[in-house]
Amino acid sequence: MNLNWSQDNYIKAYKYAATAHQGQLYPGMKIPYIMHLSFVSMEIIGALSVEQCNGDLAVQCAILHDIIEDTDVTFGQLEAEFGLSVANGVQALTKDNNLPKHLQMSDSLQRIKEQPAEVWMVKLADRITNLQAPPHYWKRDKIIQYREEAICIYETLKDGSQFLASRLASKIENYKIYIQ
Repeated sequence: MNLNWSQDNYIKAYKYAATAHQGQLYPGMKIPYIMHLSFVSMEIIGALSVEQCNGDLAVQCAILHDIIEDTDVTFGQLEAEFGLSVANGVQALTKDNNLPKHLQMSDSLQRIKEQPAEVWMVKLADRITNLQAPPHYWKRDKIIQYREEAICIYETLKDGSQFLASRLASKIENYKIYIQ
């Protein structure tokens, strides 16, 4: 079997992310946040089994996609450790908290569209992973808004990966059960 990604690069990124996210918990659960990054990278690895692309870029961005947004790691540190392509991908996947909340997703999607398809894949995989049972404290309007945001992600990035777009479409359809 010929992998289009390096297990050594995966492990390097995973250790880096585990250290940076240490102590953080998955929202609404009592499990370490690193589990979310594992789930997103698993979606990417699944897609890489059927799609030819730069697997190292996709896997590393998947594992590191929240590191600038949720930790003290900077763009410069990420670039020094993983290179410019990974740092640019993670930066595009990072919400700009200087913008009003209602503009953050469209801004991020615009920046993601300027990146290689591997970065698009990470955003698709991230939302696939997040479309599970919503936290108990979310109100109906928040659940509807989250699903609509997922539809926007799908429409904007579906050409990045047929495999992941299909999975996301299915998750969006199934997410209807939470809207009551």
